[in-house]
Amino acid sequence: MNQPQAASIKDLPDFAAIRADFPILEQQVHGCPLAYLDSAASAQRPRQVIDAIADYYRHDHANVHRGVHTLSQRATEAYEGARESVRRFINAASSKEIIFTRGTTEAINLVAQAFARTTLKPGDEILITWMEHHSNIVPWQMVCEQTGAVLRVAPINDRGELELDAWKKLLGKKTRVAAFGHISNALGTINPVHELCAEARRRGIATVIDGAQALPHIDVDVRSIDCDFYAFSGHKMYGPTGIGVLYGREEMLQDMPPWQGGGEMILAVDFEKTVYNELPHKFEAGTPNIAGAIGLGAAVAYLENIGMEQIAAHGYELMRLASEALLAVPGLRLIGTAEHKTALVSFVVDGVHPHDLGTIADHHGVAIRTGHHCAMPVMQRFGLPATARASFGIYNTEAEIDQLVAAVRDAKEVLG
Repeated sequence: MNQPQAASIKDLPDFAAIRADFPILEQQVHGCPLAYLDSAASAQRPRQVIDAIADYYRHDHANVHRGVHTLSQRATEAYEGARESVRRFINAASSKEIIFTRGTTEAINLVAQAFARTTLKPGDEILITWMEHHSNIVPWQMVCEQTGAVLRVAPINDRGELELDAWKKLLGKKTRVAAFGHISNALGTINPVHELCAEARRRGIATVIDGAQALPHIDVDVRSIDCDFYAFSGHKMYGPTGIGVLYGREEMLQDMPPWQGGGEMILAVDFEKTVYNELPHKFEAGTPNIAGAIGLGAAVAYLENIGMEQIAAHGYELMRLASEALLAVPGLRLIGTAEHKTALVSFVVDGVHPHDLGTIADHHGVAIRTGHHCAMPVMQRFGLPATARASFGIYNTEAEIDQLVAAVRDAKEVLG
């Protein structure tokens, strides 16, 4: 993944106009304009997504795939249309490779249980990295407990970058799965996923990528990356909560047993035997999140209309400007200074606990995330209990960076 190009905000699309698409940002908090800098946790939704969900409920709601009546047919068309939109967005080869889930967490658990648990043997190894979100740690620990496999962890350096040589050395004859994030939610580091997947494929090792932080910010082409599995969430990319996607290479999904049983994932059932449905429905038991999928499809269309290259440049520029401005605050230290990173800054301030900083920032109308960011090993690596994290979306502006810095200076003056 190449570094997003630095660009003047003046050279980018009118992101101030884009901001007007997000009604939630029109409010004030504690008498101040809302500066929402917590998109890495959950992005806001544009009117286009809200309207798509509302229109479905107003006009088309019915269960999908099961009815011959008009509403069911319209709902099915919209639901499967969203699947095709996602397929195109990540350049998957077939819509059969797009599995709707509740989010990144469920998608990784699906791979862990339907692929890893059914194939790993005692002594086999799963390789992850020190920068992973808990959702890309705990499912693999569970599989190790279930199978007798061993979890290996590749180190990161003081800048928050994967130590690539060490990672390669940890790829051994017993490694069966390599799982890693595309972009770190705690550090903003962009991992070299093309290189990682190429090395793993050369050794016959399955690859699983946590792409939750990548889809909102950079162009993702799963065929170019050449991964086996890629997981992401709708709510990070301006879509609804409770919907996500697992991309899986078709030949691998075909060989995997279903993870859950019930309606929709079957072709025939009697008391002796069940015949499972074809892909992708084999992995979508029960009534799906129809509205969520439709909302995700609308979010994809919204991002495509702006352009991922422009979005990547905008996120990188905001990260660069915020880093420079924050470093001017005495006693402030950035956590995560990778050469290739984007869209967020994590930091600590001498004498100010991140939770207290977040509270004072809120009184300035600035919403930031404080804590371990579901990445406790990252905090342990840097010897910290928590950091403050400002993460940027397509609706954020340079003026909000000034608002953030003013809030941090106030916290420093009050508590530092």
